[in-house]
Amino acid sequence: MKSLIQRVNKASVSINGEVVGAINKGICVLLGIRDTDNEKDIDYLINKITTMRFFSKEESKFSATLEQVNGGVLLVSQFTLYANLRKGTRPSFTSAMLPEQANQLYELFITKLRKAGINVETGEFGAYMQVNIDNDGPVTLDLNSDHLEHHV
Repeated sequence: MKSLIQRVNKASVSINGEVVGAINKGICVLLGIRDTDNEKDIDYLINKITTMRFFSKEESKFSATLEQVNGGVLLVSQFTLYANLRKGTRPSFTSAMLPEQANQLYELFITKLRKAGINVETGEFGAYMQVNIDNDGPVTLDLNSDHLEHHV
């Protein structure tokens, strides 16, 4: 499981010109799900997202968590994070999980993140979306679960 996390002043996702999810201060998480991912990957990423110090507190950089700044998460499914660009001129997505199974893990991710007490807004799985991100910093971090035992 791979996520690209951007610290934001605000972020939103629209479908056909209509905003379907929006947050103010927080993080935008672009989430890619690989064909070998499972609930352990979700738990690892959620633990990191809820405990990571993404924000600055007073003059101390990277010293505050989402909870400490009352931040939200805009979670957007993005299978293109598992694009293989090595051969040819068209991306290959053979490592991405098939949509039906990926959607189940995506929904479980949302449920577990909300159970952790995080305000979560989302896009729509599989939809063509426009994501507007007001990146704060800019801060962009790559967080993945590739090192977990089942990926070795």
